[in-house]
Amino acid sequence: MGLLVTSLSLADFRSFERLSLSPAPTTTILVGPNAAGKTNTVEALQLLTAGASFRRPRPRDLVREGADSARIDARLEGDGRVLDARCDVVAGRRSFSLNGKRCQASDMPSALVSVLFSPDDLGLVKRGASGRRDELDGFGRQANRGYANVLAAYTRSVEQRNRLLREEFPDENLLEAWDASVSLGGATLLEARLRLFSRLAEKVRAIYGEVSGGEELTCSYGSTLGDDVFGMTRDEIRDVFAAALAARRREDLRRQQTCVGPHRDDVTFLIDGRDARSFGSQGQQRCVALALKMAEVELAAEVVGSRPLLLLDDVMSELDERRRNAVVRFAQKGIQTVITTTNLGYFSPELLDASEVVSFRGR
Repeated sequence: MGLLVTSLSLADFRSFERLSLSPAPTTTILVGPNAAGKTNTVEALQLLTAGASFRRPRPRDLVREGADSARIDARLEGDGRVLDARCDVVAGRRSFSLNGKRCQASDMPSALVSVLFSPDDLGLVKRGASGRRDELDGFGRQANRGYANVLAAYTRSVEQRNRLLREEFPDENLLEAWDASVSLGGATLLEARLRLFSRLAEKVRAIYGEVSGGEELTCSYGSTLGDDVFGMTRDEIRDVFAAALAARRREDLRRQQTCVGPHRDDVTFLIDGRDARSFGSQGQQRCVALALKMAEVELAAEVVGSRPLLLLDDVMSELDERRRNAVVRFAQKGIQTVITTTNLGYFSPELLDASEVVSFRGR
């Protein structure tokens, strides 16, 4: 089973002066009206497991109005281990610790990985390419600390190169140096991202077929370096990338940005051979997003060796009955799940009897 969250404690976090919660090892349903603090609770769990929040808040946004600081504590237990995770927000800064030892935000998934499914994720297929890249990279950062380091290094290199491109008279020698840095970092990132994508895509395809009732889904990765990069070694990708940067330098100087590389790539979903973004119905597009989240849960269990925490924030109201039932069946496969909702009518009596139901009333 791996680690489970057995307790959560909030102090001056968001809307809460104090909150204590003991999630069930299976399913916990947080029910209440909008603005009652349900999503704040999910955000706290995500901060302690992913080291980041889907809301991308400033640290001061996490502190309750009128308070000077905020604290989130959680106890994780399982496999004979007990681990205390903590996040403090003081003087506009966040700090993390595991068992009292300070650590980086990127270290938090080493204790427990989480997968969040929120209403914003339902638009994953339809929105811009950056959202789909962020989804892949967000999962990669949690599943592997090395991935997080590679992504951060590549992002810094592209930003430095772009800064140089914006100068009135860029130094050609410096551009050559940054081309080398960007191409090496990009090749390392792309190699890791393609490995991740290939494993994830197969699971998404299989899950989508089950949830959709037999429709065929194809997931493809579109690289700005061309399809030839698939199957290449890192050094081979680096050489292709370096050549592309050299060939497009005039365009990059004109546009003052790096126009080729993993930061420009995209993921495409085809349903029965047709682009889901252009031709898929809203239900089909949401089904793709749902299948992707389920696939992340399954792959995380393989990569990390234990099932992640599944966080479902107010998505039941956005799904039809068949897809809600698919979510519930999936969550019952030994996955600790926290669900927020405004309506218990979305759940069967059997699930409610087997779940911990916590009422939020305008906290």
